[in-house]
Amino acid sequence: MLHIDPDSSTPPFEQLRQQITAQIHNGELRPGDRLPTVRRLAGDLGIAPNTVARAYRELERSGLLDGRGRAGTFVAGDDAEHTAKAAALSYAQQARALGLDPAEALQLVRRALEG
Repeated sequence: MLHIDPDSSTPPFEQLRQQITAQIHNGELRPGDRLPTVRRLAGDLGIAPNTVARAYRELERSGLLDGRGRAGTFVAGDDAEHTAKAAALSYAQQARALGLDPAEALQLVRRALEG
């Protein structure tokens, strides 16, 4: 279940993005699952449709969601692809947080894959 904390310092679109990402990573949302429409979710959460649309767009850019126009918005990928994308995204975020240069981060991945 998704919810927005109006008292949080985290913007509503980011709260939503984080919650959907967590639900994908923990398996509550699986590849192929359809998400609510922007308008429906906005109404359910009491937030502006543009807020939901922004969260969905950012999740599409990260590869976690697949927007299919009038057909709706779905959790992207098959299980293997989804798991690999989620791991790559997590690694990229951790590498940035550690201050690693992108070339260094990629070299570490190459070594891990070869070894």
